[in-house]
Order: sequence, then C-alpha cells, then structure tokens
Amino acid sequence: MYSHGSESLIKQAREIQDSELQKFYSRLVKLLQGKELGYETVDSLQRLHLILSANKYIRTLPPELQKRLQSLLSSPAEPFQVLSSAVLRETLPPAAHSGNYSQENIVQLNGHAAALLLSQAGSRADVSCLCTQLLRGLESRQSEGPTNSLSHTLPILNTILTHNPECLTEDHVTLLSKKLVDWLRYASILQGGGASSGGFFTGPRSRQPVPIAELDGTVSGDFFTVLCVGQSFTEDQWMNVFSFSALRHWLLTYHSVSNGNGTADTAHRLQLSLSLSHSHSFSNDDRSEVDGSVVSMVSVTSSCGRLLPPKERLREKSFQYCQRLIEQSDRKAHKKSDADLQKACLVEAVCILDCVCEEDASLVFRAFPCIKALFGRLSSDLSFARVLLPIAQFYLNHGEMAAVDCGSVWALVFGRFPSELFNDPFLAHELLRFLRLNLESLQLRVPQYTHSFPNLLKFLAWDSPAVVDDFVDLLPSLVTAGTAVELLHTLLDLPCLSATLVLQVRSTCLPISEQSGRGLLSLDAFRSPSFRGLFLFLLRGQAGSGDTIDRLSTLHELLVETADWPRVVQCAQIVPVLLHIFFNTVITVADEKLLAHLILVMLERSSLLLNIPKYNKEIHRVFSSHLLRLCKLHPSLVMDQSHELLEFSGATANVYSKEEVYTHVVWVLGEYLSVSCDSRCSVTLITSCFEALEAVLFEITSSVPPPGADCPAPRVVTTLMSALAKLASRSHDLIPRVSLFLSKLRTVTRDGSVAWCSDEEDLVAIVTRGEELWSLLKAPGVAQSVLTPPAHVTTPQWHRDTNVALPLRLRTLTNLTHSH
Repeated sequence: MYSHGSESLIKQAREIQDSELQKFYSRLVKLLQGKELGYETVDSLQRLHLILSANKYIRTLPPELQKRLQSLLSSPAEPFQVLSSAVLRETLPPAAHSGNYSQENIVQLNGHAAALLLSQAGSRADVSCLCTQLLRGLESRQSEGPTNSLSHTLPILNTILTHNPECLTEDHVTLLSKKLVDWLRYASILQGGGASSGGFFTGPRSRQPVPIAELDGTVSGDFFTVLCVGQSFTEDQWMNVFSFSALRHWLLTYHSVSNGNGTADTAHRLQLSLSLSHSHSFSNDDRSEVDGSVVSMVSVTSSCGRLLPPKERLREKSFQYCQRLIEQSDRKAHKKSDADLQKACLVEAVCILDCVCEEDASLVFRAFPCIKALFGRLSSDLSFARVLLPIAQFYLNHGEMAAVDCGSVWALVFGRFPSELFNDPFLAHELLRFLRLNLESLQLRVPQYTHSFPNLLKFLAWDSPAVVDDFVDLLPSLVTAGTAVELLHTLLDLPCLSATLVLQVRSTCLPISEQSGRGLLSLDAFRSPSFRGLFLFLLRGQAGSGDTIDRLSTLHELLVETADWPRVVQCAQIVPVLLHIFFNTVITVADEKLLAHLILVMLERSSLLLNIPKYNKEIHRVFSSHLLRLCKLHPSLVMDQSHELLEFSGATANVYSKEEVYTHVVWVLGEYLSVSCDSRCSVTLITSCFEALEAVLFEITSSVPPPGADCPAPRVVTTLMSALAKLASRSHDLIPRVSLFLSKLRTVTRDGSVAWCSDEEDLVAIVTRGEELWSLLKAPGVAQSVLTPPAHVTTPQWHRDTNVALPLRLRTLTNLTHSH
C-alpha cells in the first residue's frame, strides 16, 4: 500500500521513545514562541501529526504545547490553521476543555477551529453548549467584535442540525430564522469597499459606493442575491450567499425542533428532500397570508396587514428570494462559469420553493405561474435537463393540488431525457435517484412511468455497473400484468440494446465519409434502411408497440461482432440478476394465464439470445430455476402448456444445446403430469409424453453425439429415466416398455464403455439409477407411492404428532446413530 520510504517514516513515528518525544515537544514549543513561523515550524508540525496519527493510542500533549497549538488556530496563515487543527484532532482535549466554549473563542472562530470544536464535543450537552454559544455570536452586532466568524457559524450549525437537531430549542429556531431573513432580504445593494472615479487626485474621499450589478452587466434594481456580481462584497452580502446555501437544509429540518419529532424523522426527511411530502393540515398561525381569506390562496402579492411569525416570515422571504433568482436566471451571462452558476441556483431555488409550498399550501398557487413559465422557457433546451428535474419534482408534489396538466413534463422526463441523454452519467444518477425517492407517487399518479421502461433501461444498457443498484430497486415497480411479457423480452435483449446504443453514438461521431466510420459490419447494418426497423424497435421510447420482433435471429447475426465489446459484456453480466428480480416480482402480480405465457417465452427465448460467452448458460440457469418454481406454485401450468412442453422435450437437439432448461422441463413433465395435480390429465396425454421422452432417451443412448457437441450430461439421462418411470407408474401398461429399456441399458453397458458417455463413474451412476428404477417397477403399487408420493407424504408432520409412536422411534434411532 505504501512505498518503502513511507513505511520507514511510519515505522520511525511508531517506535519513537518518550524521552525523544518530550525533547521534540520542547523544541516545537520554542519554535511556536518565535515571532515568525517559517518552514521549520511547518515541517515540525507535519512530523508531529505523523507521530500522533501513526500510533493507535491517543496521546495527551503538554499543556504549553496544547495552548500554543490552540492559539495557532487563529493564525492569519491558513497552512498553520490546517496543521494545528489536524494535530489537535489526534489528541485528547484537556480535562478542563469539556463544555468550555467561551464567547471570546466563538467570536474568533474560523472553519478549522469550528470543525475542531465540534469533533471534540464529548457529549450531547457539549454540543448543546457549543450551539448556544454559536447562536449568541449571531446576536452580537458587527461593532462588538470581528464578523468574519459569522461565515463559519452557519456551516457548523448546519452540521449540528443534521446530526443533533434536538440540541436546538424553539428560541434557537426563532433567532436563526430572523437572522436568515435579514441576511437573505436586507443585504447591502452596494459593492464592498468603493470604486474610484479616477483622475490625479484619487484617495479615500474620492471613492464613491457603486451598486451591485446583474450577470448581464446591468445595474441591479432589486435586493442582493447570489446571482449579483461586483468587484468586492460586504460581510452581509457574503452572509446572504452562505444563508442561501444553508436555507433548504434549514427549511427541511427546523420543524422537527418545534414539533418534537425525533432524529430519525429528521434523517428521513433529509433523505427524501426531493420526494413527495405527506399533506399537512395548516392552522391559521401557519399561513403567510390573511387568516382564512380565500384571496390568500390566489394572491399574487406577498404583503399582509400583520407581522408574520419568524418561521412564516422566513418562508415568505425565501419565496421572494427564489422568485428573484428565477427572474435573474433569464439574463444573459457573459461567462460560462456564471451560466453554470445560474443553473445551480435554479436547481436550489426550485427545491426551496418546493419545500416552502409543502410547509404552506397557500404558496402553491403563487409559485406555479413562475414554475410553469420557467419550464416553458427551459424545456426545449436539454442542457438544462438537471434543472428540469426539480421542476418535475414540483409538478409531482403540487400539480394535483393546482390542477395543472403535467403531461408535457413527464413526456420530457421519461421521453427525451433517457432517449437523448442516456450517456450523461450525472443526469442518469439524478434521474434514477428522482425515480427511487418518488417511486410510490409515480406509480399512483404518473401512468407513463410503467410504460417508459424501454427508455429507462437505456441508462442501464449504456453504463450497467454505475446504475445497477438503482434498477435493482426500480425494476419491481415496472413489472405489471400489462408490461410483464414485453419487459421480459426487453431484459433478454438488453445486450442488444447496449450494442445498438454504442452504434448510435459511433454513427453520430463517425460520418460515413470518414475511413474510421466504415469497416464495422454492425455499423453498416445500423445505417442500412433494410435493417433500420430492427434497431428502431430496440430504441423505442415506450412499451406497447409489441412484445418482440420476428427477426431476432437476424438481429443477433448483425450484432455478432459486438459480443466482446466491454459495454455489451458488462450489460450481459447484469441481466441474470435482473431476471431473478423480475420473476420474483411477477409471481405476485400475474395470474395463471400470464404465467403460462411467460413459460412459452422462456422456452422460445432459450434459443434466441445474443451469442456472448457464458451469457446463454446463465440465462438458461435462471429460466430453469424459475420454471421449476412456477410449476411448483401452479402445477396446472404443466397441463395448460403440455403441448409446447412436449414439443420442447421431444427435440433431441435441445439435449445438447439447452441442457439446463431441457433437464428441468423433463423433470416438470415427470413430476406434475398427473391426475393428482390436474384432473384434466388423461392416459392418452401421459402415453404421448412417455413416447416423446422414450424416443429421445433411446436416440441419445444408441448413437454418438452430433459433431461439435459433447456427450449428454449424466443428469439429463437419469432425469429422462426417472420421468419415464414416473409416467409408467401412473399408467401400468407402460411399465414393460420401461423395464425392457432399463434391462437393455444394463446389458449394453457391461462392456464398460459406450459412445454416449465418456466417463466411467458417470456410466456407473446411470446404470445404478436404472437398476433402482427397474427394481421399483417390479412392484407397480410401491413404485407409484415412491415415485409419485401423495402430499401428506412429501410434507410429513409425523415428528410433531404426539399421538403416534413414530417420534419416539425417531428419537431412539437418532440416539443409537449418535452413540455409534
């Protein structure tokens, strides 16, 4: 992990003797007493940090050194602030330090000192004391002491609020809400310092205050916001910026202080900061408009005839601030960094509007005209996609209350975003997070959601490792009775979709005129009008145009060279996981008719898969396990699909190409094709099944495997024999035919080698199973009870029944076995 030199330094730091360490402490104290701190001091502090951090035991520094390091926290040079903070974090605070947060220390606070104070808080009482002192620091006027510490107060209060909201009281909430209102709404509209008018006589008296400007260079005609620019800023303008950064977090959590909700509720609310909030009932005191007035629900103004309580006033000023930001975002920025800042502020502004509207429903009707205009302005420009997601969240949370049509919003979110921006990793993360946090609301309110899976899966097809966790959570919500069949086909074609997306990007980036744009057969096929329909189906945006396509084998031939592309291989590795989730979900929503259809799809698609190494075997393994599970839950499915199952099991080629699926199909037929499982089962059907399996077994045990194929697996042979024996036990006329085959098998294998089995141990196992079945069939009554036992035998409760003697016998046999 470390280089040889690093390991040597760490070893020296761990093995340093106490006497040498004390000398080092004394030398460092002398260095810190000097008037100028130079490179030697920096080097010594770095060595001290290495010594303390390399040791697993926490050390206590000498009081004088501790004091010097604490004073270094307020050094004007930030490197010394960083080093002293890092060193003190590795030490035990002095015994007198606990809860000793003096107002003098708080006023001189900077970011590193604040983080150190919070990390050394030993109890909730210490955190509460620190919080109180920080809030008192906010109350002091600027003339009472240094104000640069205020910029570090809000971040540490934000941290305390995240982890220990119970440390804040109602008085704290009131105070901080008032201060936030002042900073947000009443910051200076003049630039910091002053601007010189120029000329020869230039001095302090000739400097005149200059108003702040907008991003397009015009003079600002309204209050200061984050999107105002100037040559320098005043302290209250900086606090305006910091307040806006902390505002949403405060709005999401301050209610837990006054309402007495626990930390768990606060954490949950933070996690779902963009999710649908439960509707609240608002009292008269919670309204920011005239009490009980209908006008307040549609009022466009924010003034009222009474002074609002602090929290309501903060909501009102936050609302005005965000509306001002949205207005400012329409101005043309001269710099790219300013344009990016506009987008970031728009995201935050819309999220804050969402928060305040959840707190006060009367604001919804005032906010929607602004949000609707913003959506209309940005929806045609996909560079604002990450801004449009919070707007979609606002529509989801409040669209029903405002009775607005959200169709255009969802057409954008589920249509153009995945279709055109599937290769944007940031949008993929944010969109999928949006879906996860709002899953229940989307299922109830947005019918387009469940039919958008062909588009949404493009994110997975393009970058499977990055988003697979999201789709593990989302996939169950996409499985419905109406989408199950098409979704299964789409999941199986996911590697094809991955290859098609790569071809689409290459086709755009590499014109036909360029030499590098030619040479790939799959790229030529993608551009060919003859095959355009195949690729367009894979790239469709919504479900409902058909479950699959007829020329799948043709598509797989066109994409054969893409089988080793990294994106395609990664995508193929994800499909089995998603199929397990799909089948586990579909059994909870589907009826027997749909499950029967899915069995047909599994049989059909077992031979229609893109030829990727190991992919086919993995899919066959998934199909086999869930085919078994479906038939066990609903044995009548075997009768419903008996014709297709017989056709599949009667094809000898399936023994070699689909061993896993074939084995389980044969087992299912032998196990559930019975009158006890379905009264529709007839002797004629049992005989037909018997003859089909008998023909396959006879063919594979009397001839060599086809060229290029391996010998049939022993499990296939033994499963076929067991299925024949089970069927014969239900129709005794078939017993002589099975017995004849089993006796011939024993005779043929006496020589010790056969063409259809290359391993001697496997051959012995097959013959042994044949002899066991042959012995059972000599007594048809016993054979039926053993091979097809009734339900009360397969799920016995004898060991629990106290009225019979069997439990005593079982315990006795168990004791005898253990004693030997």
